[in-house]
Amino acid sequence: MTSQGQSLNSTLDDNCQENFRGTLLTIDSYLGDQDVERLKFLCRDSIALKNLEKCGSALDIFDYLMAEEQLSEEDPSFLAELLYIIKQKVLLRHLRYTKEQVEHWLPGRRKVSPFRNLLYELSEDISSENLKSMIFLLRESIPKVQMTSLSFLAYLEKQDKISEDNLTLLEDLCKKIVPNLMRKIDKYKREKASPFPRAPQVGAPPVAKETESLHQGEKELFPHSDINQLLEALPQEVSWQDEHVQRNGDRATPVSVEMLGASVDTLTSETSTKETAVYRMDRKHRGLCVVVNNHSFTSLSKRPGTNKDAECLKRVFQWLGFSVRIYVNVTKGRLEEVLQQFQTHPGHADGDCFVFCVLTHGKFGAVYSSDGDLIPIRQIMSHFTAQQCPALAHKPKLFFIQACQGEEIQPSVSIEADAVNPEHVPPSLQDSVPVEADFLLGLATVPGYVSFRHVEEGSWYIQSLCNHLKDLVPRQEDILSILTAVNDDVSRQADKRGKKKQMPQPAFTLRKKVVFPVPQEELLL
Repeated sequence: MTSQGQSLNSTLDDNCQENFRGTLLTIDSYLGDQDVERLKFLCRDSIALKNLEKCGSALDIFDYLMAEEQLSEEDPSFLAELLYIIKQKVLLRHLRYTKEQVEHWLPGRRKVSPFRNLLYELSEDISSENLKSMIFLLRESIPKVQMTSLSFLAYLEKQDKISEDNLTLLEDLCKKIVPNLMRKIDKYKREKASPFPRAPQVGAPPVAKETESLHQGEKELFPHSDINQLLEALPQEVSWQDEHVQRNGDRATPVSVEMLGASVDTLTSETSTKETAVYRMDRKHRGLCVVVNNHSFTSLSKRPGTNKDAECLKRVFQWLGFSVRIYVNVTKGRLEEVLQQFQTHPGHADGDCFVFCVLTHGKFGAVYSSDGDLIPIRQIMSHFTAQQCPALAHKPKLFFIQACQGEEIQPSVSIEADAVNPEHVPPSLQDSVPVEADFLLGLATVPGYVSFRHVEEGSWYIQSLCNHLKDLVPRQEDILSILTAVNDDVSRQADKRGKKKQMPQPAFTLRKKVVFPVPQEELLL
C-alpha cells in the first residue's frame, strides 16, 4: 500500500475514533452521579479497583474500558449491556442498538458476571431503612461513613465478607431484614449449581442500522404475566389511609381506575396492546403548563418557599417541551379568567398534553384564592373535560396540587405545615376528579393530613416531583411510576425532630401510560 493510501486510512480511522468519542461524550451528558456509581460497581470485574477509584465520571470509565479493549466502535456491546442494566435503555440508540436487540443477545453474551448482577439487583431493592438496619447489625466492622446500598455491598466484597461462592453473611442479613430478597439469592445459587448453563449465542450482537425505527415508550408498566397477580391483590375499594397507618409502614395506594368508574379489565387490555399503551407525544407542541403560585393572601399567612417550587416547575416543564405560564397571587375572579382562557386556548389543538399546577393554601377538595375564597378542585378540573374543552379530548390532563392549610403549624424553625386541616377527614378524593377518562390529580398529601414546605427550599412534594421527573423521564418511566417514586421519597422525609411525616397520593382515570419524550439537553436543578 502506498504511503498516500496508508495516510488516508489513518485519517479515516482517526475520524471514526473521534466520532465514537463524540458518541460517548453525548452518553456521558445524560448520566448523573448515581449512574456513574452504578457503572463503577458493574465494572469492578473489568477495571482494576485502583483505577475505578480514580473515576469521577462516565468518561473516565469509558477511557479505561477502551484501554482494556473492552469498548470500541466496532463492538460497543459491553456498554450497551451496562446501559441496559442501569435502565438507561433510551441511550442505546446512540450505540445503534434497540432495547429488543439487546434483550435478544444479552442472555448468551453477558460480560457482567452473575454474581455482580445479583449484587446490583439486590442493591436496587435495599431501601434506605433496610440499609440502615444492615449497617446497624454490622456496626463493629463497618466504617462510620455515608453509604449507599451499592457502596455497602462493595465494601463487604472488598473485605472478603462476601464472594460468588460465599453468600452466608448476605443471606443472614436478608433473612433478618429483607426476606423477600432471598428469592434472588436462591435463584443465583440454583443457576450457579446447574450443570447445564445457557449456551452462548454465535456471532456478534446485531447493530441497528437505522435509529429512526426506534419506538420510545413501548415498555410495559408490568410484565403481562404479572397483571393477573396485580389485579388479584388490588382491594375492591381503596380508601385514604391516615397518618397512623403510614407510620406503621403501609404505603398509600393510588386510587384505582376501577374506583373512578372504569373497568380494571381496561387496564389489562391496554397494557397488553403496545400500540395503544402510550399516549401520543408526537404532535407539533408538547402542550401548555399553567402554574398558579399564591404567596401572599388578604387574610391568610404568607407561603415562603413557594417561589422556589414555581421556579422548579417552570424549568422542568420547559425542559419537557411545555410552554409554561405562571400566575402569581391569583384572586378568585382572576382564576376564573385564567381557567376560561386556557379552556378555549387554541394551542391545545396541536398539543400532546396539558398540565395545571396550584401552589396555595387549602382544605380537602378545595384550594384558596389569594383573596381568601375556597375553590373546589373539581371546579378547576371541570373546565378541561372533553365537553368543555374538545381540543383536549383523549389527551392526558395532569393536575398537581401543593395545597396548604389555612391555619399555619410550624413544627420546627424551617418547616411549615402545608396541607388540609387534619381535624376534618373527608370523603374520597375521587369526588374531585371528573368522571371521565384521561385525568390525573396529584395531591401533596393524603387527604385529612398536613404536607410540609421548607421556607427556603420549597415543599417536599413539588421538589421531589421535579427531581424525579428530571431523573426518570430520561429512563422513559411513565408518570405513574414516577409518582410512585415520589411517594416513596416524600414518605421517607421528616421534620428535624423526626416526628412529622407525609404521604402524597394520586387519583387518576388515565387509559394509557404518560411517557414524556426524552429531552436532548441536560437539566440542572
